Amino acid sequence: MEILKCPVCGQALERENRIWRCQNRHSYDIAKEGYVNLLSARKSGDTIGDNREMALSRRDFLSKGYYQPLAQAVTDCLDTYSSEGDTVLDICCGEGYYTAYAAARLDRRCYGFDLSKQMVRLAAKRRTSATFFVANIAAIPLMDDTVKAAFHLFAPFHAPEFRRILTDDGVILTAIPGRDHLYGLKEILYDRPYRNDEKAPPAEGLIMAERLRVKGELTLDSREDINALFQMTPYYYHTPSKGMKRLEERTSLTTPIDFVLLVYRKA
Repeated sequence: MEILKCPVCGQALERENRIWRCQNRHSYDIAKEGYVNLLSARKSGDTIGDNREMALSRRDFLSKGYYQPLAQAVTDCLDTYSSEGDTVLDICCGEGYYTAYAAARLDRRCYGFDLSKQMVRLAAKRRTSATFFVANIAAIPLMDDTVKAAFHLFAPFHAPEFRRILTDDGVILTAIPGRDHLYGLKEILYDRPYRNDEKAPPAEGLIMAERLRVKGELTLDSREDINALFQMTPYYYHTPSKGMKRLEERTSLTTPIDFVLLVYRKA
């Protein structure tokens, strides 16, 4: 059963060779990389979301396995809360690292989407069994009650849409920064580094079923990897120039990684 829906009329999409088409004849071409753009024509995905440089930087960083403990924890949760053949969705999938990790280890129908076409293009190039598409988190082009397990890592939380797409017994996993996450990086960037508050996002219509912690430590020994990590964080957009200069002078960095995985069900 196909679960994608037309972003124009809301009817189910069926795949016909290299096109997704609904019964009202709205059609969406599949790009050569294998993904489909389900944003409106006015928002093509080319100029919104992360740019190509940031997408490549993130792909290269994650592909080195620095966040593998989180990928494994997410996959273990998906294995616990879904079964063979169930639909799994990576919300704001980025360049597809976590989708590909799960798809290689679980027999599920995997989907992933992101607002950035640059990210989705890289995700599709991974050549996994997953279906990737460009879409907006506020209007996910999936039919109601079709996703058994979704995961959503470090991105805006949109409870109404998440609840709509989940099956009655479905779950969504979200990751928030743990108290000590990247504290070693913040010690360089800020004169007064701070711990994270581990505040759960507003989740109206959902109830928390489980709370898990994933901890580790990473050491980066190249300017390239340090800069890639920095670009993946919100600190990239609001670090004072003095902190930026200190970071530019570093050739190595050791920092804890600390994630909190929250599992939600429908209320």
